[in-house]
Amino acid sequence: MSATANLLARRTSAKTALLLIVCLAQFMVILDVSIVNVALPAMRSGLHFSTTGLQWVVNLYTLTFAGFLMLGGRCADLLGRRRVFLAGTALFTLSSLACALASSRGLLLTARTLQGVGGAVLSPATLAIVTSSFAAGAERNRAVGMWGAMGALGGSSGVLLGGVFTQAFGWPAIFAINVPLGLLILVLAPRLVPPDGKRQMGDFDVTGAVLITASLISLTFGIVRTDTLGWGSSGVLGPLAGGVVLLGAFVLVEGRLAKAPLIPLSVLRLGRLRSANLVVALLYAGFFPVWFFLTLYVQEVLHFDPIEAGLSFLPMTGSIFVASTMAPRAVARYGPRRVITGGMSLATVGMLLLTGVSPAGSYAADVLPGALLTAIGMGFALVPSTIVAMQALPSSQSGIGSGLLNTSRLMGGALGLAILSTIAASQTRADAGAGAAHALTSGFGLAFGVGAAFTLAGAALAATRLRNADAAAAPVELPARTLAEVDEGESAA
Repeated sequence: MSATANLLARRTSAKTALLLIVCLAQFMVILDVSIVNVALPAMRSGLHFSTTGLQWVVNLYTLTFAGFLMLGGRCADLLGRRRVFLAGTALFTLSSLACALASSRGLLLTARTLQGVGGAVLSPATLAIVTSSFAAGAERNRAVGMWGAMGALGGSSGVLLGGVFTQAFGWPAIFAINVPLGLLILVLAPRLVPPDGKRQMGDFDVTGAVLITASLISLTFGIVRTDTLGWGSSGVLGPLAGGVVLLGAFVLVEGRLAKAPLIPLSVLRLGRLRSANLVVALLYAGFFPVWFFLTLYVQEVLHFDPIEAGLSFLPMTGSIFVASTMAPRAVARYGPRRVITGGMSLATVGMLLLTGVSPAGSYAADVLPGALLTAIGMGFALVPSTIVAMQALPSSQSGIGSGLLNTSRLMGGALGLAILSTIAASQTRADAGAGAAHALTSGFGLAFGVGAAFTLAGAALAATRLRNADAAAAPVELPARTLAEVDEGESAA
């Protein structure tokens, strides 16, 4: 009996260590989406960036991260999750070191591009490892909850860590911190991540890979350019139209021409998968801009310095983490549909409270209540949405599921920020006569209101389209082309 108990204890300890190392990798990748924002002024003075050039420090990472996610997810399925995980970590670590050592604008932008590719390869592999290493049910839900918590923590703590590192050590420190983290992962992962076994054989869909990557890059490029160009400009509409055309060509290749599709179209017919990804996209479209606008509000209106601004986000960061870790227990008790709907509704209330920001406001009255509710709602909505999305696919296609989910998160956030920034800027210009601070907060308030509409739409979608998610069982392992038959009834849902 003692030997059995010891064996179980060792297995539990090994799984815990595996989860921690995979979550650390996800934290590192998501952190670099937001950690650069506070450091941008220091980069401008250090490397003499123009305002237009500076935005590409952020945009190149977003472009390559979003563009290569689906390819990275499929590589994890075909080439092996551990192989892809280690390769992605190595590329991300080396490119982070290159960012920290960059002595010119061109070197930094090139390294930032490679960092985005490394993140796109690494991030889908992390979730694929989690879903394939933990038993379906409560064990996997808890593991996915921790994965979601670490990703949310990475995104929300970027402001704090960026401010601290930049002010204490200079802007290269925000990239250098990834090097010891990456080396730690590379040392421990071969011992902790299960081996891949025999590599899957078959044709690799090169045409599909090129089309989906080019489509996502083109769509993201059009979206991120809206911060300097209008939505009706050719510089925005051209890439967006090109992305749609490339996406149509990808669907044609996958459905009619590819022998071994990069993404079997049967996957996209799964009702739960589609709905869960749309909920995540709406959540990030509403939530991701909140951090952006609140950072501007506390620094430009309340006059916080970078470290004070970072510290002001600690309550929200902690709330996201706590809510994300509690979400699996709430799912076990109430079912994912109720938890997602409740989380999205809570985020909606929080954003509506934030519409009251004013020039004469305060952190305690204008920021904290709404931001806390939004953060808690985000934690409770993201984790069960991830559970539902990954539950819809067999483990052999967990890389596809992870790539889709991460694409929904990133594209939703990028699109939401582009739309809300345009709305806020337009409102600020319209109120310019009332004074700079009033005009600025007027734009922020309107943006928070539109963000609340996104999360409210997500709550309605979850309540009406995820009715069968509560009773869904773990999917059986079937060939990709029969997946549509498994969920024929879901397609209508």
